[in-house]
Amino acid sequence: MGADIPKQFLPVHGKPLLMHTLTTFHTFDPSLHLILVLPKAQQAYWADLCRQYDFTLPHTVADGGETRFHSVKNGLDTIDADEALVAVHDGVRPFVSPTVIADCFTAAEQQGAAIPVIPVVETVRQLDGAGSTTVDRNRYRLVQTPQTFRLDILRAAYRQPYTEAFTDDASVVEAAGYAVTLVDGNRENIKITTPFDLRMAEMLCGGGS
Repeated sequence: MGADIPKQFLPVHGKPLLMHTLTTFHTFDPSLHLILVLPKAQQAYWADLCRQYDFTLPHTVADGGETRFHSVKNGLDTIDADEALVAVHDGVRPFVSPTVIADCFTAAEQQGAAIPVIPVVETVRQLDGAGSTTVDRNRYRLVQTPQTFRLDILRAAYRQPYTEAFTDDASVVEAAGYAVTLVDGNRENIKITTPFDLRMAEMLCGGGS
């Protein structure tokens, strides 16, 4: 992002990006138990932001880990329940639609594991030793979050030792032998990682043109 502060704290339409994301899920269902996983070094800054913006939405803060895998594992350790549905979401994806959240929870309840995906709309080429070749984009999907699971499945999956092949929660769950159901995502559910994405976020919030 090239900013002086972590991207999840950058202001979008009047408040830090992370507050928009938490609000999206709280608005969907105020009874959800929201767990925010942050590095220890960022937690005091987050607390200051909550006071500054009078952000009182209930949530639990857990310690971030060395990798995404370890961060999710730490978040799971804060859940005091035997049965539940758990949605793991990127803090910099504030524009997931209520329909997508609902569909992920429903599919996870019925099938055990669900992730939102969207079609690939551009031509895709695969690199090889001789150059590159076009592949059938209809056979591929772009993966979003929330990746949603039955708690027992996610806990079992995260008992595995960490490997670099674990790029998201679905890859961890699949490595443990569970199938993952695909549900339709929404294209506005972008992961804000660049200055261009930040400008898009302002537009989606109604604060840009």
